[in-house]
Amino acid sequence: MTKTIKIETHLTPPQKEPIRLQEYGVGIFTTLTTKSALKKALKKKHILVDLKIASTATFIRGGETIYYNKPLEKSIKKNFKIDLEVVFQDDYLAIINKPAGILVSGNSFKTIDNALESNLTKSSLPDATKPRPVHRLDFPTTGLLVIGKTTASILLLNKLFENKEIAKTYLAVTQGVMPTEGSINTEVDNKVALSHYSVLNRIVSKKFKFLNLVKLTLTTGRKHQLRTHLAGIGNPILGDAQYGIAGQIVKGKGLYLHAYSLEFTHPFTNEKIKVTKELSTKYTKLFPSFLQNQ
Repeated sequence: MTKTIKIETHLTPPQKEPIRLQEYGVGIFTTLTTKSALKKALKKKHILVDLKIASTATFIRGGETIYYNKPLEKSIKKNFKIDLEVVFQDDYLAIINKPAGILVSGNSFKTIDNALESNLTKSSLPDATKPRPVHRLDFPTTGLLVIGKTTASILLLNKLFENKEIAKTYLAVTQGVMPTEGSINTEVDNKVALSHYSVLNRIVSKKFKFLNLVKLTLTTGRKHQLRTHLAGIGNPILGDAQYGIAGQIVKGKGLYLHAYSLEFTHPFTNEKIKVTKELSTKYTKLFPSFLQNQ
């Protein structure tokens, strides 16, 4: 059995004078209504102030963010056995190469989420928690996926994604005649969506006229954004059974969409992180001369 957590937050208003957290914090979270419950949570290191482990000696002056790692019901430990390629990891975070045909998270047992503990080194930091993906990739998409290994890193990595401070680049193979570069701003699910593309290489195809190796970046991150945007301009991603053109779906090879690179500043060490995951052989077979020279 393992305990899962829910993170609750509280922003403190300005204080006339500093006050101990063990006094201030009574009642700010629904399950910490007494001083003894608050002290117990502090002792178990379930409370952070501005992402630092708090104690009974912590003072509140105003403007701090208090985080409470609220324990939930015990649940049956789910450990999905699958070997994942770990591209990068330290005590705070990890980056793995997601294989095709597996969900990142959800109610299913066979998810990346349930396979992380058996593939990653447990963090030695005080706020270590069950490693969790901090963004998503579609079921058929391959490539780089960021994982948080501590409570503080999960929170900060989420903020980096929300503030668009993590640069993601995808590579895909698209069908048909396509402009060399461009942007697509068609709404997705009635929400503003913006994608950018540039064609790196193209080959002649009897079935599709052309196949294009395309570099893709996103200004927004809507569900299936790249797939719907490319299909919408008449250049669906090769192997896309959901958004492809009827009669032109390539079967048996999966979706030709790969999360190729990630670039960001490490939220704790300030190290510049840039990782790439090269394309698999199904891509190199289509564009051998181009990709071998990269």
